[in-house]
Amino acid sequence: MSRLSLPSNFFGGVFRTTGVFRSLRGFNYRIWAGGAIVSNIGTWVQRTAQDWLVFTQLTHHDASAVGLVMALQFAPQLLLLPWTGSVADHYNQRKLLIATQATMGGLSLALGLLTVIGLVQLWHVWIFAFLFGSAAAFDAPVRQTFVGELVGDEDLHNAVALNSTSFNAARMIGPGVAGVVIATVGSGWAFLINGFSFIGVLISLAFLRISELHPNARADRSKESFLEGLRYVWKRPDLKAILVILFLIGTFGLNFPIFVSTMAVEVFHADARGYGLLSSIMAVGTLAGALLGASREKPRFDLLLTGSVMFGIGCAFAGLAPGYWWFAVALVIIGVAALTLTNTTNSLMQLSTVPAMRGRVMALRVGIALGGTPIGAPIIGWIANHYGPRWTLAVGAASGFAAATIAIGALMRWKPQPQA
Repeated sequence: MSRLSLPSNFFGGVFRTTGVFRSLRGFNYRIWAGGAIVSNIGTWVQRTAQDWLVFTQLTHHDASAVGLVMALQFAPQLLLLPWTGSVADHYNQRKLLIATQATMGGLSLALGLLTVIGLVQLWHVWIFAFLFGSAAAFDAPVRQTFVGELVGDEDLHNAVALNSTSFNAARMIGPGVAGVVIATVGSGWAFLINGFSFIGVLISLAFLRISELHPNARADRSKESFLEGLRYVWKRPDLKAILVILFLIGTFGLNFPIFVSTMAVEVFHADARGYGLLSSIMAVGTLAGALLGASREKPRFDLLLTGSVMFGIGCAFAGLAPGYWWFAVALVIIGVAALTLTNTTNSLMQLSTVPAMRGRVMALRVGIALGGTPIGAPIIGWIANHYGPRWTLAVGAASGFAAATIAIGALMRWKPQPQA
């Protein structure tokens, strides 16, 4: 063996001894993670640029307009729910991801071109937000359950947390990049960057070792496929409690584009760079939350109570923050709490659901968590316009404490445990 050669089991040995990164011992997950980090950075570049474009260029600081864009982008999660989960359970997930990722990349490039040549209008952003959201509605349950095919159930919780680590590591980079790009060459180039970033995921999907995947059981096709998923969840009080918690937090708490943009501009009078920096700072908290999740052997229901209380405290602190940097500290707390909640619900719901039903259950999870945005985002935007940004964070705090109440009630009635 040459001096620079590595034994074939080098990666497996390294990641076996480091529990936080144990999913990376597999070739398929490593190559998936490499493509994902590139695309995730692009996603955060576009999210930041889109909010800034609507809030400062296409409107005169209209938080309701940002809320409407969010509503249009996440509405398909609910509107398409009868089909998205069924597709995830019935069809080849790798091929589905290739289709959805390519579609979202093409939409980003198209919006970028419109913006760069100076033709973009607010209604264009509305249409693209809805189309992008429609593609994402099919992508989300497939992408979340595909993790099980990459690593198997044994490392599923760890892989879910590492996916979030990647997404939030990108969140530390993307908004800062977006701030620089917007300030130097304009928002349109941020959309183009995101469009090209999807190439990373498409390459990783093309190079996966098909023989090393752990295929989930495919469900039998049925006209009542969606109703079967609903009946399955209805019989499970643990899943229903999780979905109620997600609805409260997702509808009234996870409105970060409105929280951060209105506080940055209206309260702290920050420019594009200052706004991008706040989004990146929040990613410090979400990244920490994701790594904490990866270090745990199994998800636990009581973590939903911890995360909900912490989320409420973080939002309250943010709403009362006397200055820019105090607000930044509060965003770190909110980030840790949000990732504790979202990762725990993801792993709990997958590990306690039979494989043939996971796509539909995860579609319900995404639909409830994000589909509430069309309800909450316009309300939060209206509150920001009429009562000020700090009151929007009061609503976020209330959602956290309400979710904590649901978690306490569930824990008092029974002691839920994930099924391996």
